[in-house]
Amino acid sequence: MIRTITAQAAKTLVHSGDEIAFLDIREAGQFCEGHPLFAAPCTYSRLEREAARLVPRRDVPVLLIDAGDGVAVVAAHHLSALGYTDLNLVAGGAPGWLQAGFTLFKGVNVPSKTLGELAEHEWRPDVVAPQTLVAWHGAGNVALFDARPPAEFRKMHVPGAVCLPNGELAHRVAALELPEDKPVVISCAGRTRGIVGAIGLRLTGHVGPVYALENGTQGWALAGHDLVRGVTATAFPSLDEASRAAGRERAESFLERWRIPVVSSADVQSLLADPARTTFAFDVRSEAEALADPLAFAPHAPSGQLVQATDQYVGVRHARLVLCDDLGIRAGLAAFWLRQLGFEPVIALIDDALRALEQDGAPKPSTAVSPKFVEARAALDATGSGRALLIDLRSSLAYRESHAEGAVWATRSNLSGTVARDRRQILLIVDDDAVLIGAARDLDALARSDFAVVAGGHAALLDAGAKKAASPSIPSDAEAIDFARFVHDRHDGNLDASRRYLAWEMGLVGQLDEAERNEFQLSPARPP
Repeated sequence: MIRTITAQAAKTLVHSGDEIAFLDIREAGQFCEGHPLFAAPCTYSRLEREAARLVPRRDVPVLLIDAGDGVAVVAAHHLSALGYTDLNLVAGGAPGWLQAGFTLFKGVNVPSKTLGELAEHEWRPDVVAPQTLVAWHGAGNVALFDARPPAEFRKMHVPGAVCLPNGELAHRVAALELPEDKPVVISCAGRTRGIVGAIGLRLTGHVGPVYALENGTQGWALAGHDLVRGVTATAFPSLDEASRAAGRERAESFLERWRIPVVSSADVQSLLADPARTTFAFDVRSEAEALADPLAFAPHAPSGQLVQATDQYVGVRHARLVLCDDLGIRAGLAAFWLRQLGFEPVIALIDDALRALEQDGAPKPSTAVSPKFVEARAALDATGSGRALLIDLRSSLAYRESHAEGAVWATRSNLSGTVARDRRQILLIVDDDAVLIGAARDLDALARSDFAVVAGGHAALLDAGAKKAASPSIPSDAEAIDFARFVHDRHDGNLDASRRYLAWEMGLVGQLDEAERNEFQLSPARPP
């Protein structure tokens, strides 16, 4: 069933307390400039693959919101063909949502960031200013940890910081043998992970002083200090048997205190097979552990990032989440926060029975395509003779920096317009299989199944003799809807962008209406 409903009816569904998948199918730049609070990013360019990942149960109600340009109608028909049965389009798209008097929130991962701001108000974690941290550094009396994943740490971090993301620090703290009187400071790029990390470390039993670095790396830069860039994180510290025993004891105490349920492998199997509920399973251990000891049914989602960027992992509000861990503290911390975001988390401790579980046997929507490929030299011959049109489906930034002369840039959402009045053969330059899947489906729907993909893409064209072109203003900023422009350079030395970002983050709670605020089931500073 595909139907169009008003923004008011859509908002009622979002706040009904039932499972609902609210998918914003606009491109990343459009999403970042303003979206409904609980809409998950699911760009039309990668719709089929992202929808299958974000919304695994095909009979869950799905809300689609676009730019008011009709793309949601096309998307709904694609999803219907993949087996989704309850599809609802928001009338007027994002402009209609705004016209109805509802807020469009800038930025990404907004529910998680809003939770961080609410948690700071409830828990009042200690915060340390950059200048104080400088003094502690000088005295050699501080343990500084960066709560972000290694890739973000490498981009930039505060001097002296050690990369131990949220969840991992609590999991490995016994191995660090920190003196009880030594201050622990947790930094991130802004506010959320520092706040959440400081609260979480205290809640899991660390008795020494714990602080969040005020405004993270951006606060550090705004205070006039340099950041370290391009340095790879060291390996996380390993745990000996004594450290594992201490971690297991802390986990058991934490889970009992906050009444977080632990389930068996048989329970997990039953939960995953339940046709009436959407159940996600995640392995919240470190990347190295997940790669060395993979769980067939549970993709990797690091504990801290699952909390920080929940809408990138889970597309169904109020879904059930099975969090898999060895000792339980990483999963427990994630569950503590995810419950406050409105989900139903349970913990599964990894054992041989859990390892033996196979991937969910339910049929998944098929998104496979088998495109025809053409060698780069033949593609250049065809375009040079006027027989073919080169369409570059890479990112707008990549196209601006370098493209084959004569190639035109497009996204999936404007692909039909690009080829509508051009009867030449279509040759695609693409570097993302998910984008190719979507483009192929749309071209087939337009009866343009004569398209082919340039083998080796852009690099192969240049190697074959294509003239390299650059176009700093093409596509224009307005056309480059795939690029998230909102204070994008705040980590690259633009201090004004950092100020605007931090003001935005601290202002999130003030933008909530009553229904949105009530979606956050905030845990009190004392357990029930």
